[in-house]
Amino acid sequence: MTDTRSEGGFPLLPEVVSGATADVYFPRALAALAHAGLNPRVGMDIFTRGGGIFCGAGQVTQLLHDAGFTGELWIMEDGAPIEAGQSGAQIYGQYAEFGLYETAILGILASCTGWANAAAEIVDAARGIAVASFGARHVHPNVAAIMDYAAIVGGCASCSTPLGAVLSGTRPSGTMPHAYALIVGDTVEAARLFDASMPDDVPRIILVDTFQDEAVESVRVAQALGSRLHGVRLDTPSERGGVTPALVREVRARLDQAGFGSIHITVSGGLTPARIRMFVEQDAPVDAFGVGSYISGAPAVDYTGDIREIEGRPVAKRGRLPGMQSREKLRRAL
Repeated sequence: MTDTRSEGGFPLLPEVVSGATADVYFPRALAALAHAGLNPRVGMDIFTRGGGIFCGAGQVTQLLHDAGFTGELWIMEDGAPIEAGQSGAQIYGQYAEFGLYETAILGILASCTGWANAAAEIVDAARGIAVASFGARHVHPNVAAIMDYAAIVGGCASCSTPLGAVLSGTRPSGTMPHAYALIVGDTVEAARLFDASMPDDVPRIILVDTFQDEAVESVRVAQALGSRLHGVRLDTPSERGGVTPALVREVRARLDQAGFGSIHITVSGGLTPARIRMFVEQDAPVDAFGVGSYISGAPAVDYTGDIREIEGRPVAKRGRLPGMQSREKLRRAL
C-alpha cells in the first residue's frame, strides 16, 4: 500500500479515501440514495461524549480535501479543550460528498483525542519535567506517527518517530536500544561508537542498564565522553525492580561526586501518571521521562456525527435537539 500526502502531510492510506475502511452501511446507504436520486445539502454536527483535548483537525481536513469535498468544514483547533456534548466539528455540503467518511472522521477524532488526553495526564503528573512519547512500538505502524503527533498536542516535549516529529514540528527523541548495546558488548564502547558516528546535533544520551549497575555505568560513560555526554537513560526491567526514586538519587549522587553534575537523567519503562507522581513527590532528580504504553494504549474518546439540518431545515433523531450547535469555537478549515 502507498500513502498520499496533501497539505497537512499526515499519512493517509488510499483505502481510507476509497471508502474501503468505512462501515459498510455507509456505501450501501449512498447507493440507495443515489438510486432514489436523493443528495440533499445537509449539516452534520460532530460532538464528543467524553471531552478533554481536541485533536485530529488537520487529518479530518486533509481527508475531506483529498476526497474532493466542495462544502464547508468548521472544526476546532488541535489542543483546544472540549467538553462532553460540545461540537468539535461541523460539515455542510451535499451528503454524497462526505457521507462515506463518517467512520474515518469519527475514528480520527476519537483516537487522537484519546492519545492527547493520556499525554496530558502524564505531563500534568510530571509537573514541569519534560516528557517524551515512546509509544510507537505499542501501536500499528500505520498510526504510530499520528499517535506521536497527538502526544505532542497533549503536551509532550518530543516523540520517538521521525515522521511524528515532522508532523508536530519537533525533533525526534531517542537514545539507543538495548539490542545495540548488546551487540557492541560494552556500555562504554557503545557510547564511544555512538558518539563517533552521530552528528553533533544528536544529544549523547546513553542507556546504562544493560550490563552493570546503573550508577557504575553512568560514571564510566561520563568519564569516557566527558563534556560531550548530555545524559543517561535508566530503563531497568521489572525483573530487577524497575527504576525507583532511590536508584535515581544514587545515580545523581554518584555522577555529582565524580564531577558530572550537569549530566541529565532520563527515566523510562512502564511509566504511568501514578508512577511519575511517585518520582515527583519523592523529589527524585529526574530530568525527563520517556512514556510509551500509557499514551499509546489510551482509550478512544467517543465522537458522534448527527445530521441536524437538511436543506436548511432543522432535523434530529429522536432524543436529540434539531438544528446545529453554535460554531463559536470552530474555525473554517474548508
